[in-house]
Parts: sequence; C-alpha cells; structure tokens
Amino acid sequence: MDSIINDYQHTLAGTLCWSGIGLHTGVAVNLSLKPAPANTGIIFKRTDLEGFVIKARASNVARVSYATSLMHKGVLISTTEHLLSALMALGVDNVCAEINNLEVPIMDGSALPFARDILRVGLKRQRARRTYIRILKPVEIAEGGKSIAIYPSERFRVTYGIDFSHPLVGSQKLELALTPTSYLEEIAPARTFITSLEEVEILKKAGLVRGGSLENALVLSHDRILNPGGLRVPEEFCRHKILDLIGDLALLGHPLIGHVVVHRGGHAVHYALVSRLLKEKDSWRLVDSLEVQPRTSAA
Repeated sequence: MDSIINDYQHTLAGTLCWSGIGLHTGVAVNLSLKPAPANTGIIFKRTDLEGFVIKARASNVARVSYATSLMHKGVLISTTEHLLSALMALGVDNVCAEINNLEVPIMDGSALPFARDILRVGLKRQRARRTYIRILKPVEIAEGGKSIAIYPSERFRVTYGIDFSHPLVGSQKLELALTPTSYLEEIAPARTFITSLEEVEILKKAGLVRGGSLENALVLSHDRILNPGGLRVPEEFCRHKILDLIGDLALLGHPLIGHVVVHRGGHAVHYALVSRLLKEKDSWRLVDSLEVQPRTSAA
C-alpha cells in the first residue's frame, strides 16, 4: 500500500453493502458497491428510480454547499464526497454504487467505514491502462480570503490550511503526499464537524443535518468537544477538509499528478479548481503510468 500509481485500472474484487442514514435528509438508505467494467468510472445507480444512472463527473455537479451533490435530468445524489474520497485514495477506478435513496449514508461522519471495507474485499486489476491528469503549469484561484492552487509535481500532494475563530480549532496546516497507507491512517478517520451549537440550529432551520448526531459528526460547544473521546486524530478538522478535497477532485474523472495548495477551503473552493482545470486544458495533459516518473520521489 505504498503508492497510488498503478499501470492498470482496478475495480472491486467483490460486492460491498452498507445501511445508514443521510446526514442532511435523515432518511434511511442502503448502498451497495459492485464491480464495473474497465473505463466505466464511478457511477451511481438509483435502484428506487428504475436504475437511473448518474456519473460521478464535474458536469453533473448540482450543489457544493455543505456537501457535494450530483444531478442528472432532475435526479439527485447528495453527500457523495466521503465515498468518492475513499474510492479515489485507494485506487478504485471503476465501480457501480447502487443506492435506494437520494443521499449517501453518512456512516460515522468519516471515510473510514468505506475505506476499511474496500481494503477488506480487495481490488481486481483490469486490462485497460490507467490514465492520469498531469499538471503542466500552475492554476491559481483566490477570492474573499480563500484560495486554491495546483502546481506541477511528481506525485499527488496536498497542502491544506484552515483558520477558524473557534479556540479549539484555530489555524491548522498540513502537508501530505497521498498513498493508500497515509490516507487510511491519517485522513480516512477524520469526521465532518460543526463548530457551534448555534450553527446546528441554523442548519436545521435550513432543512439540513436532519440526520446529524454525535455518532456521525464532530460537534463543538463554545469551549469543548461534545463527542465522547474527543478527537480521533490530531488536527482532525484540517484532515477532514483534505478528505473532502480528495473526494471532490474525483469528479475530474482521472487521478491527479500535482500539488494542490488550499487556504480556507471547502466544497465550493474545491469545485472552483475542478471547473478551472476542465476549462484550461493547456494546464494539464492525460498520461499513463509509464509517463508518471519517478513513482515514489517527492516533488
């Protein structure tokens, strides 16, 4: 588990199933991941709507407020980022996610349940070669004190900084060279979070977090963490932002070779980079694994 650079595409070696509730809708939902043929990509299939298919691609993004939602022809799949994050980080190229409601189950608020089960069932190599988006020149976006950029690198790296007024969060900054091992240990356990009880009430009035609880979110009062046991990992707040970023970048449709640098980011900021990259096609090119060299050196 030392590298995400693979010569060939991979799918799951078996089927995985989960049941849970949606964070924002509070509805019960069943989710199954099934192997898919090469070059399928990641697709969602609404089994409650006659198997309607929505591809996990940027062209289908509907909303990026508090979660990343996909829509095609009026059919919605919400809160996709944690599942997409685990699939992207662990090297799953092709999979069919069958779901019987409109929101991916929140599980424990992190990507760890998905990641652990993906590793348990294992991956199956396929005959088609994997292709990567290799960054050729910098792309930078800054607005309203928030910024995101991507620079050429020899591997996928993330530098992420957050800055919250809450004293238990404050300013945090992390740099990570992503591998399946580093993702499983350092990123996947990090939970979604809410920094005040007042924010909870505001979100509920807006029709959100109806399924939220201390079982699936990290919640702060003005002076303490309300969850029993406190933080799972140091800088859990910043690590969860990286988790979300990886999931949102999956919407490009190919793994990235580049260094992403974010300051005070979120889903909207992440999607802004995805959109800019798809427009500025001279800033990158598709390459296969033979051109991704050296495989394990730092940028």
